Amino acid sequence: MSGISILAFVMISILSYGYYVVASVESARDEWNFESVNLNVDLSRVLTKVNERFLSVAIDASLVAEEKFMYLLTSPKLRTLAKALTPAFLRFGGTRQDFMTFNPTFLHSNENHKNSVFDADDICERLELPPLLEKRLKQEWTLQEILLDKEDLQRKYRSVKFTECAVDLLYSFTNCSGLDLIFGLNELLRTSRNSWDSSNARTLLQYCESKQYSMSWELGNEPNSYEKKAGIRVDGYQLGQDFVQLRKILQESKLYHNTGLYGPDISQPRDHRRDLLEGFLESGAEAIDACTWHHYYVNGRETSLEDFLDPEVLNTLALKTHEVMETIELTSPGKKVWLGETSSAYGGGAKGLSDTFVAGFMWLDKLGLGAKLGLDVLIRQVLIGSGTYHLVDENLDPLPDYWLSVLYKRLVGPEVLSIEAFSILGKTKRVRVYLHCTNKKSTSYKSGAVTLFALNLSKGPARISVPVTISNSTGEAFVLQSEQPGEEGLYSKSVKLNGEVLKMVDERTLPSLQGTPLPAGEHLRLPGYSFAFYVLSEAQALACR
Repeated sequence: MSGISILAFVMISILSYGYYVVASVESARDEWNFESVNLNVDLSRVLTKVNERFLSVAIDASLVAEEKFMYLLTSPKLRTLAKALTPAFLRFGGTRQDFMTFNPTFLHSNENHKNSVFDADDICERLELPPLLEKRLKQEWTLQEILLDKEDLQRKYRSVKFTECAVDLLYSFTNCSGLDLIFGLNELLRTSRNSWDSSNARTLLQYCESKQYSMSWELGNEPNSYEKKAGIRVDGYQLGQDFVQLRKILQESKLYHNTGLYGPDISQPRDHRRDLLEGFLESGAEAIDACTWHHYYVNGRETSLEDFLDPEVLNTLALKTHEVMETIELTSPGKKVWLGETSSAYGGGAKGLSDTFVAGFMWLDKLGLGAKLGLDVLIRQVLIGSGTYHLVDENLDPLPDYWLSVLYKRLVGPEVLSIEAFSILGKTKRVRVYLHCTNKKSTSYKSGAVTLFALNLSKGPARISVPVTISNSTGEAFVLQSEQPGEEGLYSKSVKLNGEVLKMVDERTLPSLQGTPLPAGEHLRLPGYSFAFYVLSEAQALACR
């Protein structure tokens, strides 16, 4: 070998070795630059158990502001997406429910009623939106949303009339999707004595009973804002009496005498005021099956990306829940408590945040913390509707929170187990963990399996050390990350499951949503800005057998 060749060989070797050293250092830095998290768990007992329809959804009543948009509910694609969220309640309500009245286009005789009973199989096969009509309605809905947003800003709401057609479309959607309908009635129809005028509700109930529509009911939406929205003031005691009146009407019905009635759908406590809820419970607690209230973390028009990742903001759910539950327990101990409407930001959501990947941190944490706090049902605002906090976009394509919700439904059971996470510095704030028995109804995992779900609010990765009691369990990991890396990816409207971007196979088919094998004895790795479900199939949890 010539001197020049030898020199070149030496230089290449040195450069190669230098590259190897640098690469090794970078790899080591990535390996060691993580938050180490240890877990304390108790698999011997169930902390609390939530409703099997714990994760439920809403369709905002704004959809009926023009009745033609109710035909969007006949889309096969939307029905496919809704089916994957069962079992669940579907709440039809919101601000505009208190501005809508039932206006039947014709009156049926009792004989005609019997001949027009809902035929589920027939309707589900026949009632499908033609593609061209669906495309046109979606285009027009974009313009409709601008008008609805203007109404919300000005707090000037039009009166809306809906017919039997809207009721039929809504019921067929919920029935064909396997959802359980909760219909919100107008509470702002008042008599001269300021009691609820039930005449329009009676007409609607008679129609629904004639069609044998199985459904539950609510009355009014956020009564603490009636004065701002409509210049009408209803105190808590009168509100309770209105619910007692509705319960009596339901009891007179053969079909609805034992149906669910939920309320009062108040806003979250502000300035620690509880007088409306206290007054309502004093007179109306016995009329309801569950007490409902609404929760949002932030104002959608003033919030920021940092708020969506702030553990202190996430912790406000516990503070508000304790206030509500304390009030209910004093007046009506043992009453079930629901978040009857909830999402990330009020005011229709936060544009560019509530419908992107980052919204999943608020949503998954609310599901975990809400169950741990003893809330029985959480109704997500919205499946579709106005605003930017929907699960399905204006093209009826699923957004990141939809995929998160489907995975939760499949993997997480109703039994809540005790878990706490600690780092070297004490209780960790940026990595949040929750533990349930694995869903026995929708999975084939063994009895005793548990599902641990976690979210990492930090840019850097986390390494979670599983306790010895379950460290030898094999299982599967379902890791959700944004399509793009880093902070920019938090604004993405696409999500990856174990590295693969999630999207529908076709209009009627969801992807398989497979996990990756989780070897026994290894630490769980949670990338930065991600959330994940870990199914530990060999945990043999006593509480889950």
